[in-house]
Amino acid sequence: MVYQEDVMKIANAYGGLDMADADVLRRMMSGKYRSKDHLIEIEDKFFSNCKAKGYPEKTSREIWRQMESFAGYSFNKAHSASFAVESYQSLFLKTYYPLEFMVAVLNNYGGFYNRKVYVNEARISGGNICLPCVNQSVFNTSIQGKDIYLGFDCLLNLEGKLAHRIIEEREANSTYTSLENFVKRTQTGIEQVVILIRVGALRFTGTGKKQLLWASHLMMSKHKPVATGMALFETESRKPILPPLEEDILEDYYDEMELIGFCVTGTLFDLTKSNYRGDMPARELHLFEGKIVRVVGDFVCEKFVKTERGDLMKFGTFLDAEGRFFDTVHFPQSLVKYSLHGTGIYLVEGKVVVEYGCPSIEVIRCAKMPLKPDPRSE
Repeated sequence: MVYQEDVMKIANAYGGLDMADADVLRRMMSGKYRSKDHLIEIEDKFFSNCKAKGYPEKTSREIWRQMESFAGYSFNKAHSASFAVESYQSLFLKTYYPLEFMVAVLNNYGGFYNRKVYVNEARISGGNICLPCVNQSVFNTSIQGKDIYLGFDCLLNLEGKLAHRIIEEREANSTYTSLENFVKRTQTGIEQVVILIRVGALRFTGTGKKQLLWASHLMMSKHKPVATGMALFETESRKPILPPLEEDILEDYYDEMELIGFCVTGTLFDLTKSNYRGDMPARELHLFEGKIVRVVGDFVCEKFVKTERGDLMKFGTFLDAEGRFFDTVHFPQSLVKYSLHGTGIYLVEGKVVVEYGCPSIEVIRCAKMPLKPDPRSE
C-alpha cells in the first residue's frame, strides 16, 4: 500500500465493499470520521464478505490490521503529489538560493524548529546575520547581498506601531543621523528607545550602548517629545559630556537573549564557562561508529516515546559549536538518571550508532554546562 486509495482498493476487491463504504472506511481509519458504530458496521460487513468468499479468517484479520495501521499515517494520492512538488521546489530553492530561502522561512513564522535554528542555518550557508537597525531594517527580516537584517518583528517587546513609524519616517525623510535626530523624528518614548539601544539598533551612531543609554535618559528627562509640526525652528540641545564607559560582550549576548530570544552576534557556546567543545565536531561522528565519545551541543528539541514495555524514552536534537545537527537517543535507564532540562549547552557522552548512513549517539550520561553570569547581575 502506497496511498490511502489503496485501502479502498483492497476493501473493494478483497473485502467486497462497494466504493462508497470503502471510502468511508478510509476516512474512518485516518481519523476524519468519528462514528464508531458505522465503523463496526463496515468492519462486520468486511469480514462477512470475506467469509462468504471462502477466505481464511486469519488472513482476513491480518489484512484488516495492515489496512488499519497504514491508514493512520498515510496520505491520499492528491496530497502526496502536492507535497512531492512542494518538496522538490523547496529543495531547489534551498540548494541554489539558500539565504533567500531561509529569510522566507523566517518571515513565514513557521517551521518545526525555534527561530534561532533557521538563523543558524542562514549563517552556516554564508549569510552575515545583522541585528535590527533603525537605518537598515524593515518590519520583517530582509536580505541585502549576503547581509541578513533581522526585522523589527523579532524584537519581543517593541511596539508594532513604532516599528512601522520608524520605517515610514525613514522612507519619507531619509536615514536617521543621530540619537537625538531619531527621537525627534519618531517621537519615541524612553522605554522603547532603551530596547532599541540595548539590541544595537542605533549602532550606526558609532557610540557605545552604555553611552547611548545615559545620553537618552539625560536628553529625554529634559526635553519631552513635541508633536510633529509644533516646533517652528529646529533647536540643537546641548549634548552631555560623559566619561568613557566600558563595553562587555557578555552583556550584549544577554541583551540579545532577553530582547530577541537567542544570541545573534555570538552563540550560546560563547557563554559557557568551559571552552571544551567535545571530542569531535558533529560532521565527524560517522567516523567513530561503535565508539564511546563525548560531544557538546546546544539543545534544539526533544521527542518522548514509549518502549514496548511502556517505559519512557526520548530522542533529542542538538547543534554543535559549528552549527551542525546531531541526534541523541535516551533509553529509559539513562533518561531516569540523566534527563534534559530545557534549553542550554549539554555535555553528552554515549555510543555512536550509524543507521542508513546517519549517525546518532546512544546517551550514557549527559549534563548541562554552566554559563558565565551576566556581569550586571554580579
